[in-house]
Amino acid sequence: MIAKLLPTLIFIAAIGSGVVGGVFFAFSSFVMPGLARMPAAGGIAAMNSINVTAVTPLFMTALFGTALVCVLVAIGAVMGWSQSGSLWLLAGSLLYLIGIVVVTMIFNVPLNDALAAVDPASGNGAGLWSRYLNEWVMWNHVRTISGIAALASFWFATR
Repeated sequence: MIAKLLPTLIFIAAIGSGVVGGVFFAFSSFVMPGLARMPAAGGIAAMNSINVTAVTPLFMTALFGTALVCVLVAIGAVMGWSQSGSLWLLAGSLLYLIGIVVVTMIFNVPLNDALAAVDPASGNGAGLWSRYLNEWVMWNHVRTISGIAALASFWFATR
């Protein structure tokens, strides 16, 4: 069953990886640098607002729907290991699942939760904001690169 659907699943995984990686690229390249230019209280308030509005059905479908498709692609790659491109399919799936989903859950979400819990106007808020900008953005770069690399891996698998 997966073998018949694999070309469509690869296409969806590639598009999803590119879309999600592109969202993270936007944050790394101009959203976070723009927020960093704001006073800490304003940057915290803006980022907290973004974090709340990011949890939409459309973005969650892109993020986690792509993850589900990557699981199916990885299964297809392992089942058809002798097929050309299987290593690229597995690599792309793992890049997305680990570099985006796992990194998001282990690093970015806890940082978002800590930011949501702090008083933006406090000294603790300013200190946390400085640390948040460094750590969150670093992990976001990992997510960005992982999404782009996953997309490239899916493309190489079809060559």
